[in-house]
Amino acid sequence: MENTGRRGFLAGISKIGLGTLMASFSEPAWSRQLERSLSQFRQYNSTQIAEEEDFWYSIQQAYTVSSSIINLNNGGVSPSPKIVQDAMKRYHDFSNEAPSYYMWRILDQGREPLRRNLALMAGCEQDEIAIQRNASEALETVIFGLPLKAGDEVVLSKQDYPNMINAWKQRELRDGIRLVWVNLELPSEDNEYLTEQYTKAFTARTRVVHVTHIINWNGQILPVRKISDAAKQKGIEVVVDGAHSFAHFQFSIPDLGADYFGTSLHKWLGACIGSGLLYVKKDKIAKLYPLFGSPDAVSGDIRKFENLGTRPFFIEQAIGKAIEFHQMIGADRKEKRLHYLKNYWMNKVKDLPGIQLGTSLREGFGCAIGLVGVKDRKPAELDQFLFNEYKIHTVGIEWENIKGVRITPNVYTTTKQLDILVAAIEKFTKKKN
Repeated sequence: MENTGRRGFLAGISKIGLGTLMASFSEPAWSRQLERSLSQFRQYNSTQIAEEEDFWYSIQQAYTVSSSIINLNNGGVSPSPKIVQDAMKRYHDFSNEAPSYYMWRILDQGREPLRRNLALMAGCEQDEIAIQRNASEALETVIFGLPLKAGDEVVLSKQDYPNMINAWKQRELRDGIRLVWVNLELPSEDNEYLTEQYTKAFTARTRVVHVTHIINWNGQILPVRKISDAAKQKGIEVVVDGAHSFAHFQFSIPDLGADYFGTSLHKWLGACIGSGLLYVKKDKIAKLYPLFGSPDAVSGDIRKFENLGTRPFFIEQAIGKAIEFHQMIGADRKEKRLHYLKNYWMNKVKDLPGIQLGTSLREGFGCAIGLVGVKDRKPAELDQFLFNEYKIHTVGIEWENIKGVRITPNVYTTTKQLDILVAAIEKFTKKKN
C-alpha cells in the first residue's frame, strides 16, 4: 500500500481545505463519518479503495437518493450531492430577495471564478470555457455556428446522440452540407479499427469530424486523440461530444486534440440539472457564430456564447460545490470506483445462459456504463422486469445496432445493490417468455 497519509490521500483538496468543505455540509453525521473513513483508509491507493465499501458508504451518505428504488440510470442524469442541492437552494432564496440586484450584481460576479475552476478541471485556458445549460446547447452552438457551405462534408456516426444527429441533419437540410455516416460495430477493444472507421470516410471535402467520446448507449470509449490526429493532418476540424466523459474518467480537453468540446455537468460532475460547458480552442472562437445573438458575433471572446438572457444563476453558481465534491473524492479514485462497479456486476452475470454483454470490461474501453442483453429477449422486457419485480431503475436501449439494457451506477451505488441486480438478471434468464 502507498504510504500517503491524509494529505496525500486528499490530493486536489488542498486548495479548498477540508474544514471549509465540511463546514458547508448541513449533516454533521456525514462529515464525521467521512473523517473516520479518511483516517481508516489513508494508506490505500485508488485501486485498493475502489473495493472498500466502508469508504464509499460515507460518500453515499452525502446524497439524498431514494431508498425505495435502486437508481442505475445515472447515465441519463445524476443526482447532486446534498452540498450542491443546499447551495442551489441558498442561492435561489438569495436571488428572490431582490432578483435584478442579487442576480445581476452579486451572483453574476461568481461567473469568472467558476470559469477559472472549470478550466482547471478541463486542463485548458480560462478564456476557452463558456458556461452552458447542457451538452446539447454547447454542441449545437458549434454545429449551427460553424461556417459551412453546400457540399462541405461532415463525418459522424450512427451511434452518436440523437440531438446531435438531428442538429447536423438540420444543417444538411438548410445549408446543403453532406453527412458521411460511420457505422460502428460495438463493443470493440481495437482502437485501430475504431479509428479507421472514421479516417477511411475522410475525403478532400471533409471539413468536420464529430466524435462521441463515450457512446451513451453502451459506454464504449472511442480513441478520440487518434481520430483527431488523423483529422488534423487533413485540415479537418474536430467536434467532441463529451456529455458522458467529463468528470467520469481522467483526461484534459486539449489532450484530446479537440477544437470544440461540449458536456453536461449534471451527469458525472453531479452539478444541478441544467448545467453544462462548452470548450472552444482559442484560435477558433472568432469564426464560430454564437447560438444566441451577441453584440459582436465575430469576437474572439468566449463570453459571446453566454448571451442567454435571464437565466437561473442559482443553478450556475452551485456548480462550484460540485467541483469541490468531485475534488474531495479525487478523479483517480472516482474513475477506479466507477470502473470497478461496472465490472463487479458484469463479471457476475457474464456466464449466465443467454447473457450478451455490450460493453468492454477493459480499462480504456469502458468505465461506469454497461450494457447487457439476454438472447431472444427484448431489452424492454428486462428493463420492465427489473423495475416491476425489484424496483431497479434502468433503461432499455434499441438504437441502430445496439440493443440491451443500460446499467449505470455512480459513486453512491453499493455492491449490495448490484448484488440485487445480479440476482434479478439471473432470475430473468430462467424466466420463460
